[in-house]
Amino acid sequence: MAEADPPGPPKDEAGKVQYAQDSDSETESGATSGETEMDFLRNLFSRTLGLGSGKREKLLDELSLEGVTKFIQSDRCQNVICMVGAGISTSAGIPDFRSPSTGLYANLEKYNLPYPEAIFEISYFKKHPEPFFALARELYPGQFKPTVCHYFIRLLKEKGLLLRCYTQNIDTLERVAGLEPEDLVEAHGTFYTSHCVSSHCRKEYDLGWMKDKIFSEVTPKCDKCQSLVKPDIVFFGETLPARFFSYMQSDFQKVDLLIIMGTSLQVQPFASLVSKAPLATPRLLINKEKTGQRDPFLGLMGMGGGMDFDSDKAYRDVAWLGDCDEGCLALANLLGWKKELEALVKKEHAAIDAQAGTGLHPLSSSGKSAQPDKEPTKAEEGQKPQ
Repeated sequence: MAEADPPGPPKDEAGKVQYAQDSDSETESGATSGETEMDFLRNLFSRTLGLGSGKREKLLDELSLEGVTKFIQSDRCQNVICMVGAGISTSAGIPDFRSPSTGLYANLEKYNLPYPEAIFEISYFKKHPEPFFALARELYPGQFKPTVCHYFIRLLKEKGLLLRCYTQNIDTLERVAGLEPEDLVEAHGTFYTSHCVSSHCRKEYDLGWMKDKIFSEVTPKCDKCQSLVKPDIVFFGETLPARFFSYMQSDFQKVDLLIIMGTSLQVQPFASLVSKAPLATPRLLINKEKTGQRDPFLGLMGMGGGMDFDSDKAYRDVAWLGDCDEGCLALANLLGWKKELEALVKKEHAAIDAQAGTGLHPLSSSGKSAQPDKEPTKAEEGQKPQ
């Protein structure tokens, strides 16, 4: 995904809380009277690295999908945050970025790039925009339908449980699936709007204008100053949207359950969000492999708070490994939502197909998904911007 360079290692607030809780028996000045200096240092490192002997009480009845299900059904779960990456869109036909042989970076030879990531570097784009726009023709929003994962997040919204969806994706499928702009933090930007790259101009252009340029194989130039126009996705060398940082602060103070789907958790600062969840917040990973696991030695650098699925200290993290759509269906089944989810996917895909026949884009000018008229659900009527 086209992400910004990391601004620096995130602060390990979770690690500090762990240290404070484990050190009640010590004085502020250091070791207890019967403890040698070496013992003190050994215990200090153990606490900092999360290697001490203390265990936390498990937050779930069991560290499994069933345990997460019971938690969602309890009155303790009011605010769910979803963190999603390219893995939730692969079943729509959009390649992820890092899978060997099938990932996007593994199939860019035809663009004659100096290295794969150059296609998303702002300095390279300004000199050589053609490869990016050629790729954009292949991946352009409106050519794909949202997946089961996208509609599962929509269902969380309709049930009144979704606090926010933080997405690394730039394909706009969350919007097409029915999430409103206030439901989303598009951490790596979006194709939905575009701007002139000139700092003196910055004229905005809409999705339709950019689509016409891209599919006419014309390099988009500003009508006002003739500078390049770039979709509002975050390239390497650009900062993330201010919305990411402002919402992160308040959202992760309220979150009761964090659901992470389809992301390698390799790119900062997005990956650091897992460590922002309070220590009393369960975390569920739905992915083809375990990701985001804590490297104990990063604790010394202030980068603790990673996932812990397997150690004897594991108390809140659950990993469901496999296809993201299958994971959402499995969770929906346990929650009693499976038929509702499957009906929602069928209805919405039919509506998208019908609009494709009329030449309409799945997203209207308001940014909402083009859906058939329906009565608002009780949850939707009560939903207000956070």
